[in-house]
This record gives sequence, C-alpha cells and structure tokens, in this order.
Amino acid sequence: MKRMTSAILAAALLGAVTLGACSGGQHTEASKQAATTAAKPIEKSTADEAAFDPYATENRYDITDEMFDKRDGVDYGTVQTDVTYYSTTAKDNKQCNILLPAGYSESGHYPVMYVFHGFGGSHSNQIDTDSYLTLLYGNMLHDGLTVPMIIVNVDMYTDKLADKSSKTEEELRYIYDKAIDDIAVDLMPFIELHYPVKPGRENTAVAGMSEGGAKSLCTGFKWLDKFGYTGSFAPDTGVIPTEYYKGTFWNTPVFEEFPQPTAQNTPYYLYMAVGSEDPWNIDCTLYYRDVLNNMGVKNQTDYVEGYEHNPTFWRQCFYNFLTKIFR
Repeated sequence: MKRMTSAILAAALLGAVTLGACSGGQHTEASKQAATTAAKPIEKSTADEAAFDPYATENRYDITDEMFDKRDGVDYGTVQTDVTYYSTTAKDNKQCNILLPAGYSESGHYPVMYVFHGFGGSHSNQIDTDSYLTLLYGNMLHDGLTVPMIIVNVDMYTDKLADKSSKTEEELRYIYDKAIDDIAVDLMPFIELHYPVKPGRENTAVAGMSEGGAKSLCTGFKWLDKFGYTGSFAPDTGVIPTEYYKGTFWNTPVFEEFPQPTAQNTPYYLYMAVGSEDPWNIDCTLYYRDVLNNMGVKNQTDYVEGYEHNPTFWRQCFYNFLTKIFR
C-alpha cells in the first residue's frame, strides 16, 4: 500500500481552510437519507454536570452542510492569527492560531482544545477566518451544542522555521514528533500565561487528523496528567509498533506500547474514528482500538461507512468531539 505523494497529500489535507460550505463525502443511501435530519441540541441530564457520560451516546455522521456554513446573525468569535511564542523544544519561535469564543471576556475562565493539522499542513488549516472548524464551532456554540472554549491550532513543525521549506517528508515526520513535547512544555504555559484558561486536565483537550491524529494520541498518552480528552481522526501509523508500513518512516513508533493510565489520569473521553473508504489508516486505527481495549482503556472508536480521508470526514468528527468534551 503506497502513501500519497507530497503534492496530492497536501491537496487532500490542506483543503480544510476552504471547506466552510463544502458538501458531504460519499455516503450510503441510508446515510444520505439520515443527513436530511437537522442537528439537534444535546439533552442535558438533570443530574449534576459531573455525571455526564460522553460514552453514553453514539456519535453522528449525518450532520448537514448547514452546520458548516456561515450564517447571518451568528457571532463566530475572534480569530487571532500567527500568534508567536518561543519554543524551547524547537529552539526558535513558533506560531499558532487561536479562536476566542463568542462572548469572550478576559475576566472569564475557559477550557482549551489544542488541534493538530495533517501532514504538510500548518497552524491555520483548522482555525482561520471562515475555516470549517471556526464556522462549525461558532454554529454549535450558538445552537447550544457545545460549551465556550478557546481553540488553539498548533503548528506541528517544531524546528528552525527558516529551514521548513527544504525538509523532506521523512524529515518532517520526525520534526512533527517533537510537537508532542512542544505542546506541553512550551505552548500550554504560553497560553495559560496570556489567556484566562481553566487549569487541569479536566479542562484540556487535544485532537487531530491523519498525522495530527497520531500526534494527538501520542500527546494524550504521554501527557496523561495534562490532557483529559483526546480525539484522533484516522490516525497514521507511528504511535506504537504495528505491521502497517513496516520498514518505512511512517511506522517508526513513538512508544513501544501505550502508557497505561492510572485511576488518577484515565482519559475522560478517548475518541477515534476512521472512514470505510480511507485508503491508508483503517488497519492502524482499528489496531490501536484493539490494543487499548486489551489494556482495559475505555475508548469510543467508530468505523464509519462511506467516508474517506479528507476534511469532509474531519468536520463530522469535530462535531462529535465538541459535543462530548468539557461537559
């Protein structure tokens, strides 16, 4: 099985910025019929919010284009682009994009979701003016489907910025691995210093797609004491040893095995998903699921009919993740 070339892969994964109003992916007739159902607010339990169980409901993959379109009368918050911080991991300045929610106040206190891009992407793929995640989150917050939070789009490139354009795919893979430390050691302290965020793993999430999905899994498990919620959408190989793409740089594992959570740092919600038409990452996603199940680590992993490896799927995954975190 061959990986996509750099040009094709970049086109597939960098298309996220322009997908605010794109149509759905390939679906079965049943899912097309289900897609005519408008998204409905999640019913809140009458019990205390601490009793909310994110695993109690199935995820949805029939969310219509309306949820991803820009609407009149909706406040989509404020996007801060190219926010610069110094990374001791990269030994250079790095940048991120930050979405402050509608109604943001410096006197408030907000949970934070950190988002990794796909291979070849950047810190503006998911969070930018009118990007799909910016519009989705704004619509969901307006409709009462999620909670106010700060969203940080992380740049996985963690090395001397001036050299970025000259790096090969293999070099980028290992440079991206360093983002696992950069996010916890450098970026999180910067965000906590300059923004009114709620402390603690119960108020911190990480999510990503493809190579970013692999990095979100690695980050969530390396820093179990810092991240309570992990979303990994069609993650690449390279998290733990597998038989997939063996002998290539895609398969070089970050961990020899997943770190075992304790009672004190078990994820509040661990979500993985992969589409049935994904040409690369079905096997490794389901393998990660099986390993975690054998470890006794609770997770919600969905194998979804009709979806491919592209932003049409990522946005459905983000919808599900945003309904489950920080509740």
